[in-house]
Parts: sequence; C-alpha cells; structure tokens
Amino acid sequence: MTSPMYTNSVPVFKQFLIALKAVLAQATAHAASKSIDPDALLQARLYPDMFPLVKQVHIAADFARGVTARLAGVDVPNYEGKEKSFADLEALLVRTLEFLDSVKSAQFEGSETKEIVLRPGTPKEKKLNGQSYMANYGLPQFLFHVTTAYNILRHNGLEIGKRDFMGAF
Repeated sequence: MTSPMYTNSVPVFKQFLIALKAVLAQATAHAASKSIDPDALLQARLYPDMFPLVKQVHIAADFARGVTARLAGVDVPNYEGKEKSFADLEALLVRTLEFLDSVKSAQFEGSETKEIVLRPGTPKEKKLNGQSYMANYGLPQFLFHVTTAYNILRHNGLEIGKRDFMGAF
C-alpha cells in the first residue's frame, strides 16, 4: 500500500520541479535569443525586498528535499546553495529529483504523527505533527517559491503559461 503522506508530497514535488526545470531551460533559450545577459534573469526579483530567481529555485529545491527527508526519516541532503547559472540550477534540480526518486513510499509509514521540530533550540522553535508539517507548512512554502520563480520569469518576458507551470500530471 502506498502511504498517503508520500502520495501527497513526493509526486507533487517531482511534478513541479520537472516543470520548473523545463521553464528554466526555456529561460536559457530566451536569454540567448534576445541577447539578454542570463544574470539579469537569474538576479531578477518581483520586488526589491524579495529573493532573486536563483534563490527562489534554491529554496524550492531545499523544501522538496527537506520535507521528503524529514517525513521519510532520513538525513536531509545539504547542498551549499552556490548556484550562479542556469546550468547550476538545472544540476541542483537533477540532484533533488534523484534524491526524491531514492525515497520509497514505505519510509513514510506513520509519518503523519511524527513530530517535526522547526528551528530547534531557537526562540522560533515550532513543533508540528508530520501531517501539519507537510500540508500546512512544507507544501505551501515549496509552492510559494516555485510560483515566485515562475512569476519572475513571466514578468521578465518569458512566454510561459499555466501548462508550463503545472508540467505533466
């Protein structure tokens, strides 16, 4: 039997990361065809106090790995976050997808009641059960950063639409 916690997280992460990877490939082609310095897109923001595209992608990948690892009871893969190019971001997404593929549904059994501690040992420490962590924190955070990455590229002239955002499902 497939764990609902797995079904409601890992396939969602994979769907949107694969779609984001395809959108980033389109952004690479767009920059080349329009003679745009790729760094102009990578450092683009929707508003000055928001993270740039490169950081939005990195955070989305972090959430996909972190939520999956914590719910599956494995170590969270830690990547340095030094991506500076579209090729770097693609490599990050490929590594993240490989990690997601390595985790099996059986590892999620009982994770809905597992205690997840966010920011342990700090004044912002928060304890959630696995179900709340996934549904009310992890997935919304992930989707926020994927959506913001998409919106940055759309705002900067990339001709993408909902199908590009959603990917195959």
